[in-house]
Amino acid sequence: MIRKILAAALLAASIGTLATPASAVVYVRVAPPELRAETVPEPRRNHTWRAGHWEWRGNRHHWVRGAWVRDRPGYRYNQPQWVESNGRWSMQRGSWARGDRDGDGVRNSQDRAPNNPNRN
Repeated sequence: MIRKILAAALLAASIGTLATPASAVVYVRVAPPELRAETVPEPRRNHTWRAGHWEWRGNRHHWVRGAWVRDRPGYRYNQPQWVESNGRWSMQRGSWARGDRDGDGVRNSQDRAPNNPNRN
């Protein structure tokens, strides 16, 4: 019985060491193709448009169509993009960053009243 428990514990521990974190950066030497032209649909209330972009899957670039993502109050959306450094390309996925809580166009770090409910 104890041997079975130890074997199961060792197996579980070894599986954890093989996992790659979701935030791992992948570098490729193949530049992404030009972005495709997309028609952005009419704006949707409480949503931000995530532009279409290329992702690296199965050793090649795959196109991901643009889509609406639900807004996060107090955050701004950074579009996905490819960055080149020393002949290697890495993808920065779309993400939300703290930014403008009251929506007045001024970053919170530079806003004298970042929570002003009376903005125009």
